[in-house]
Amino acid sequence: MHAAGPIESPTLARQPKAVTVAPVRILHVVGGMERGGIETWLMHALRRVDRREFQMDFLSHTPRACAFDRDISALGSTVITGPNPHQPWRYGRDFKRILQDYGPYDVIHCHVHHFNGYVLKLAAAAGVPHRFAHSHNDTKERDVRATAARRFYMAMMRRLINRYATRRIGASGRAGAALFGDSWQSDSRSTTIFYSIDLRPFCSSLEPQTVRAELGIAPGAFVIGHAGRFVPQKNHSFLLRIFAEVARCEPAAVLLLLGTGPLREAIASEARELGIADQIVFGGVRADVPRLMCAAMDLFLLPSLHEGLPVVLLEAQAAGLTCVISDVIAEESDAVRPLVQRLPLRDRPEEWAAAVLRMRGHRPEVSPAEALAIMTRSRFNVDNAIRELEALYRG
Repeated sequence: MHAAGPIESPTLARQPKAVTVAPVRILHVVGGMERGGIETWLMHALRRVDRREFQMDFLSHTPRACAFDRDISALGSTVITGPNPHQPWRYGRDFKRILQDYGPYDVIHCHVHHFNGYVLKLAAAAGVPHRFAHSHNDTKERDVRATAARRFYMAMMRRLINRYATRRIGASGRAGAALFGDSWQSDSRSTTIFYSIDLRPFCSSLEPQTVRAELGIAPGAFVIGHAGRFVPQKNHSFLLRIFAEVARCEPAAVLLLLGTGPLREAIASEARELGIADQIVFGGVRADVPRLMCAAMDLFLLPSLHEGLPVVLLEAQAAGLTCVISDVIAEESDAVRPLVQRLPLRDRPEEWAAAVLRMRGHRPEVSPAEALAIMTRSRFNVDNAIRELEALYRG
């Protein structure tokens, strides 16, 4: 902190000096700033925080350019191409150099799950005073099936997190428990920060017929939507089998899949084998997901194997969509409860399809305008939630 102000005249009454406070400097450690739930939430935070008070930079673990990199630079922040986490000794050396070249930082905010432990240890050694470990995902089911070597790694990282984190943050209760242990909330360092979304795109008046035409979807089609990376967690294969049962009963059904990922081609191939390829629209990575939810989708389907607190589910509720989701998703994400139906993953695709078809003929208890009003008042509204994050950084 430093003070600045005009030289005072001895003949004038003394006036308070103007004080200029250096911004709190925060380094977010991420896998890469692609269009995903964590990254979208971080971009909302970057756009909404008072940048005179908070300066955010991003250390990315991927050498390739990512979708949000240009936006970050345009907002006055820096994307630093990070070291390779698979080479820990080199990582430690490069991390130290990055802090010297781009720092000093007041806060290291880590979003890389178990690897948070190693990063926070390095940050503590470099003298960074505030070190945040953030858990975004409920990985318990996956972790119990890990190999012995993987379990050793996870245990070691958890010990480092417990020792070096000055703040432990969960995106939901389940997400926090997965990384920090079942009793994590009893620790004074622990807090929950729910994801938040920008609600302004959901206020626009849109013409569904026009938006659907852009995607090649007929005006009268029953459109089931899904947004997420093509990775095992999102359970696309099961989603296809659900849709195949829906399409058998409803020939006008269309499945709109938004996103990309390593399993995209395998899912396209499976759709051809199931005979439903002609009824699927692969929308790719989109910057206008709220627009498509509001004007192109009739129902949102999310049969994920695990989640922390999915941003796309919050967006679907803000759009007033009926949401059929797996019962493993954190209950805190049910912001507009009348819109959400949970089903067990052990149920057969036919049972999920029957629930989807029932929802088609069911008028929700809340209108889209009422759903948006509920979201506006909630902690999921970025205008409300950003104050929680700012308070943590000030602290």
